[in-house]
Amino acid sequence: MTDTPAGQFDALRAQHFFRALICFAAAGTLASQLTLNDLNPLLTGAIALCLIYIPFAHMMIGWAKASRHEIVTRLLGCTDAALIGLVLALCNFSLLPTILFVTMIQFNALLHGGGRQWAEHSFSLIGGILLGLLIHQPAWAFTTQLNVSLASLIGISTYFCASAIFTFSQIRSLKSQLQTMEDEKSLLKVRTHRLSRYISPQVWAAISENRDSSLQTERKRLTIFFSDIKDFSQLSEELEAETLTEILNTYLKEMSKIVEQFGGTIDKFMGDGIMVIFGDHGSKGIKHDSIRCVAMAIAMRKRMKVLQQMWLSQGIKRLMQIRMGINTGYCTLGTFGTTHHLDYTALGTHVNLASRLESAAAPEEILVSHETWSLCRDTIMFRDKGEISVKGFSHPIKVYSVVGLRKDMGKNQSYFEHSLEGFSMHLDLDKVRNYDRDRAIAALHQAVSALKEKR
Repeated sequence: MTDTPAGQFDALRAQHFFRALICFAAAGTLASQLTLNDLNPLLTGAIALCLIYIPFAHMMIGWAKASRHEIVTRLLGCTDAALIGLVLALCNFSLLPTILFVTMIQFNALLHGGGRQWAEHSFSLIGGILLGLLIHQPAWAFTTQLNVSLASLIGISTYFCASAIFTFSQIRSLKSQLQTMEDEKSLLKVRTHRLSRYISPQVWAAISENRDSSLQTERKRLTIFFSDIKDFSQLSEELEAETLTEILNTYLKEMSKIVEQFGGTIDKFMGDGIMVIFGDHGSKGIKHDSIRCVAMAIAMRKRMKVLQQMWLSQGIKRLMQIRMGINTGYCTLGTFGTTHHLDYTALGTHVNLASRLESAAAPEEILVSHETWSLCRDTIMFRDKGEISVKGFSHPIKVYSVVGLRKDMGKNQSYFEHSLEGFSMHLDLDKVRNYDRDRAIAALHQAVSALKEKR
C-alpha cells in the first residue's frame, strides 16, 4: 500500500473490517434461504459475490495512490450500499434484515460522511434494490422467521458494537491529542513571551501577524537617541560580577520603562549603552517625535538621580552618571543581515552623529544637534554650546545642551537638583505625594537649621 499517515491508515483498516462484517452478514442472510435440496444458483452467486467483494475492495484501495484514497473509498461505499440493496431484493425483503441493513447503511453514511454521503449511499441502495428486482421477482413475503434474520442480526449487531468501540477509541485518541496540543500551546506561549523580549515591538508584531515581509529597507526621518554610563568599564573592575549584573539590570529596567512611557523603540542594548529610535512606528510627525525623545532623556536624567541615591545606600561609592546624545535626520531603516541572522535597525550618518554627541556629552548632560534643537526649542529650554569637532565629520557640529522642559521652568519649576561635596539634593514636586509634603518640609527645615548652626 502507498505510504499513508497513521491516522488515515487506521481509518482504512477499520473500513476493511466493517465492510467484511457487512458482507458476511449479507452472505449469511442469503445462505439462510438456501436448503440442501434447492441450491438456488442466483442466491449462490450472490453469496459468492459478497465473499469475493471483500478482498477485491481491499486490493482496490491498496492499488490506489494516497491522493486518490478518498475517491476510491467513496466509490466503494456506494458499492457497499448497492450490494446491500441487491441482497434485500434477493431475500424477498425479509422484515428484520431489511430494517437492520437499511439502518446500518444510514448510520454508516451519516457517521463517516454526513449528509452528502448519506444521499449517495441512499441512492446506491435504491439502485441495488432496482437491480435485484430486474433479476429476481421477490415473493413480497415480509417474513420475520428467525433462521432468515439470525445471520443479519448477528452480523449487524457486531458491526454496531465494533463501530462503537472504534468511535470510542478515536474519541479517546483525539482527546489525548487535544491535551497534547494544549500542553504544547501553553509551552509555546511561554517560549513566545520569552522570545518577544529579545525583539523590538514592531518587529515582533510584524512576525506575529505574518507581516515580516513589510520590514523592508526605507529612508525615513527619525530621531535617534544614545546613552551610556560614564566610566562604567572602571566600575565593572571594582565590583563583583553578581553586584554589577544587578546594578546593570536595574538601570536598564528603569530606563526601558521610561522609553515605553514616551513611545520610543529600543533598538539595542550595548552593555550599559542604549539606542532608542523615535519615528519608526506610531509617528505623529517628526516634531512630535523629537519632543518626545528629548522629554524622555530629561525623565531618564531625573530617574538616574533616584538610582544614584539607591546605589549609594547599598554601598556603591562610585557615582554613576549618565550622558546622552540626540540627533534628527534621514536614516536607512530596515532589515539587515543574512538568511541565517537578521537585524532590524537604523543606519546612516545621522545615527553616527547621535552616537558621537553622546560620547561628547558631559556627565548628566543631554547634547542635541541643531536639527533636533530647531524642532524642540519652543517646548524645551536649551543652552547653546557652540560648535564642536566630531570624529568622522569634516565640519564642526552645532550643539545644544538640554536644560529642561519650559513648562517646568520659572515660577512653574517642579524639579530642583544640586550637588556639592557632602551635599546632594533632587526634588521632583510632581512625584512627592500630598501626605509626604509635610515630612519633606520638616526635613528641609531641619537641614537648613543644621547648616546655619555650623556656619
